[in-house]
Amino acid sequence: MPAGDLVSQRDFFWGQAVFYSIFNLIIDTIAVVFAGLLLLRFWMQAVRVRPPLSLGQFMFRLTDWLVLPLRRVLPGVGGYDWASLLGAFLIALLSVALVLTIRSAFAVEPLLLLSLLSMVHWIGYGFIGLLFIEVIFSWVNPHAPLAPLVRALNEPLMRPLRRVIRPIGGIDLSPLVAFLLLRIAVYVAEGLLLGMA
Repeated sequence: MPAGDLVSQRDFFWGQAVFYSIFNLIIDTIAVVFAGLLLLRFWMQAVRVRPPLSLGQFMFRLTDWLVLPLRRVLPGVGGYDWASLLGAFLIALLSVALVLTIRSAFAVEPLLLLSLLSMVHWIGYGFIGLLFIEVIFSWVNPHAPLAPLVRALNEPLMRPLRRVIRPIGGIDLSPLVAFLLLRIAVYVAEGLLLGMA
């Protein structure tokens, strides 16, 4: 094979890899934003936290198109907004299906497992993000307008840890333990889901 053909093949495959990476970046970004808002909507209702007006309007306007039709099929039961949770899973399914289709590797079993894995990542790292925001607020500005909202969202996770782990010298170490437990939970869930593949 002539050297020129090898160079053009390499350039073609490199260009294709860059296209896949850019496509994945766009799909992942859109999916994370929408699914994150849907999961936040679910969690706010689960812990009975009312969002500030501007955040609530933003969240509802971006997610109502999916949640309202899903509520006809799956109404809220037990005080939980199951339509928002299902919507987040459907976003995961769609994003994984698009990525697998563009790579010509579409199959149902990997689609379901990778979608569940995406949900595990979004939930686990979403809680970690909320904890980071609470820690930053506590150091920088504990009286920030969003601080009570973030604190209320983290409270169901932090309350049991704070009962067991007392502050040492005025420093609350329970967020550090929560970070570790959440990371361990994500690793265990990854291992279980990938072990099914």
